[in-house]
Amino acid sequence: MMQADSRPISSAQSTVHADLEKLLRRHLAQPLRKPFAAYNERALASALAAHAAWNGAAPLILDAGCGVGWSTLHLARMFPQHFVIGVDQSADRLARGKPAELPANAVLVRADLVDFWRLLARAGVRLDRHYNLYPNPWPKIGHLARRWHGHAVFPVWRELGGLVECRSNWRIYIEEMALALGWLAGVPVVAEPYQPEQTMTPFEQKYLASGHALWRCRVSLG
Repeated sequence: MMQADSRPISSAQSTVHADLEKLLRRHLAQPLRKPFAAYNERALASALAAHAAWNGAAPLILDAGCGVGWSTLHLARMFPQHFVIGVDQSADRLARGKPAELPANAVLVRADLVDFWRLLARAGVRLDRHYNLYPNPWPKIGHLARRWHGHAVFPVWRELGGLVECRSNWRIYIEEMALALGWLAGVPVVAEPYQPEQTMTPFEQKYLASGHALWRCRVSLG
């Protein structure tokens, strides 16, 4: 196990944000209408073309916010009959070294997830699995709307379906995500402590080596 000294997340927020339900209800009532950027439309076309070239009938996994792509690599190995799309907004992160070559059943694309999720839904794409691993927690109290479960794009996750899994080293983030996913799915979702058998991202590796508690929530959106 590597040695690390990553600081735990510090926040003045000590429990689930009081405005979370009100914010999600507003987003559900008023779908996001932001115009799509052309480069995000090209990114989707590229990803779907890669899927079709490998096996267009293969179920899809989305690795949302994949960073340097370690998790995309791991998911492609874990699910060899699936096709994995790793998406990140940073070309620099996507270009960084990987532990091994990306398998043929995976592709990395640069895109803004706010557009990419909505473009997938517009194209009628349904996911088999949907991963959101160690997203930016935006821990300040006033940053709720920047967290994915508080963002205006969040309701689109329900249209994409699939088994959704989110992980974080901030318990409150996962408790909020579990509540929000539960409201989308119509079933209770549990925020649970998690100890991975194999780390999937550099962040997960660093947090585990630093002694942080890791948390996750999972639910099927159909």
